[in-house]
Amino acid sequence: MPFPPMQESHREAADGFSHSPERLQDLTQTVLQYASQRGASACETEISEGFGQSVTVRKSEVETIEYHRDKNLSVTVYLGQRRGHASTSDISLKAIQDTVDAALAIARHTAADPFSGLPDAELLARELPELDLFHPWDLPVEQAIELAQRCEHSGLGADARISNSDGASVSNHQSQFVLANSLGFSGGFCASRHSLSCSMIAGRDDDMQRDDWYAVARAASDLESAEDIGRQAGWRAARRTQSRKIATVQVQVLFEAPIASSLLGHFVSAVSGGSLYRKASFLLDSLGKQLFPASIQIHDLPHLRRGLASGPFDDEGVATQSRHIIRDGVLQGYFLGSYSARKLSMRSTGNAGGNHNLIIDSTGEDFPTLLKKMGSGFLVTELLGHGINAVTGDYSRGAAGFWVEGGEIAYPVHEVTIAGNLKDMFMGIVAVGTDRLARSSRQCGSILIDRMTVAGD
Repeated sequence: MPFPPMQESHREAADGFSHSPERLQDLTQTVLQYASQRGASACETEISEGFGQSVTVRKSEVETIEYHRDKNLSVTVYLGQRRGHASTSDISLKAIQDTVDAALAIARHTAADPFSGLPDAELLARELPELDLFHPWDLPVEQAIELAQRCEHSGLGADARISNSDGASVSNHQSQFVLANSLGFSGGFCASRHSLSCSMIAGRDDDMQRDDWYAVARAASDLESAEDIGRQAGWRAARRTQSRKIATVQVQVLFEAPIASSLLGHFVSAVSGGSLYRKASFLLDSLGKQLFPASIQIHDLPHLRRGLASGPFDDEGVATQSRHIIRDGVLQGYFLGSYSARKLSMRSTGNAGGNHNLIIDSTGEDFPTLLKKMGSGFLVTELLGHGINAVTGDYSRGAAGFWVEGGEIAYPVHEVTIAGNLKDMFMGIVAVGTDRLARSSRQCGSILIDRMTVAGD
């Protein structure tokens, strides 16, 4: 079966880019042909370019205006089972040849690895569904400044306790790439990514607190309004003033949605190929085992339209597919690229480069219901430090948030540490809220865990 042509949106998206999609495709073929002429038994290459702007204002004054435009060529060559890799930001013919030669020189000095090589040909993508990932934002810098100022103004007026601004930022970015290999695969697409953020400071003297709010989307029309983002940032900062310390207790802990996705990140890392074949995971040999309560469902969805981590193929060209990662609490599959799959005597899952849109289903409760379900406990709104042991699953991080009594937020809390073990935390999930945020590749609502140690005074 022949490989697919470029996506329609890619062929039509040359405006603003230095090269047409067809030119990028031609250049990848130049790389493959030259690598073959120089003796490579196999080759993979990716050529990409992107551009955008970022504007930051503080106290209504422009603080930074940044324009960026970049391009990159990466080449991986194989001499049998010896691998070499090189990259450059120059995609002239001379630079292409020099980069291929550099990769070959590295391969000649590398030991043979029986697990290295291109993906299995039958796993490569044959179709490129249109995923609606490309939405250029025509935003003149004057309008970007005005939008950031509106956002900041809304934050400053959100609450009387707001005393200062840490700034508001607007950014837009668009990119395109082509990935090709010597098995005949060639595919690519255009994508856009835009964001709007605001950070406010509340309180005075020794009682000053900072918080922020932001939104990320493929299309500017999907972003929250500048006024809503500023208002949310201001409200979040103001509510943290007059924080208290608490005594060490063991209680239920509610991870607010903006940080709950970090728990998904620890899960993905533990069931990804690199951690598994190195035996550096607390979830070794967990396939088919109960890791979460039966109420928990987790999906990897690479074909979500406008998804922040959507794509028809992974970083190797392997076709992506929607998967049920956790069904009724039981692990259904790992996250594997070709190399890690071979190390584990398995097949690639189309996850070279990581998970796609990883989503944990809500158990049906909105945020106020989660607070009532918790009764008394600790609501975490900020995490500090990185006290995670990937081998044992031990979890210990600095935190700030709110003490909850009778299902209602009672007062802000700071300078505490929350601790537990990720295995116990996953099995101890009581509920997942409906307040899901789509800011990254890992999306979930607030997560309530039945018991953790909150260490204070």
